[in-house]
Amino acid sequence: MTRTTIIAIAGASASGKSLFSQTIYNELVNELEPGAIAIIEEDAYYKDQSHLPMAHRTQTNYDHPDAFEHALMLEHLTQIRCGNSVEVPTYDYAQHTRSEKTRRVPAAKILIVEGILLLSDKALNKEFDIKVFIDTPLDICLMRRMQRDMEQRGRTLQSVVEQYQATVRPMFYQFIEPSKHNADLVVTRGGMNRVAIDIIKSKIKYLLQE
Repeated sequence: MTRTTIIAIAGASASGKSLFSQTIYNELVNELEPGAIAIIEEDAYYKDQSHLPMAHRTQTNYDHPDAFEHALMLEHLTQIRCGNSVEVPTYDYAQHTRSEKTRRVPAAKILIVEGILLLSDKALNKEFDIKVFIDTPLDICLMRRMQRDMEQRGRTLQSVVEQYQATVRPMFYQFIEPSKHNADLVVTRGGMNRVAIDIIKSKIKYLLQE
């Protein structure tokens, strides 16, 4: 196989996308030949906000398509398909803007991309060969988000709840849930769905043997 296969893993914030994607990647990266598989997170493409005061950064609607630089992601996907490595941005959640660091992602035969709005973007959709939607109840997503944002991103409980009510939940119903209809496979239980993980792993191995 010479053409890069791009697999999109989409779904609500804290639905289990990252665990699902990372489990597949971690279980295959040492099993496959070097450089066969790579992974990119949509969060890395949040727009740079270093020019804005912190008070303004915290008011950004991070669940709206306008928060992302999807054009850069599209360019990077194209470059990887052409056999080139790319410098993926790194996002600093505590500062609400991009870090000065980047992460080099090499050209790979299999590229996993995970994020909340992947399947809602028409241009990106055309680049995905396999589209997976992680379908997790919102109450579970909220509980996971509370724990994650407080423990890993320095957030307060009040700020998490306020953001969820103001933007996260409304944007889910406006953009994310409708994009489920673009998926080839809808997965329940996220990263805990062992059957779905094994199905994707088997498909990847099959593609690499073609």
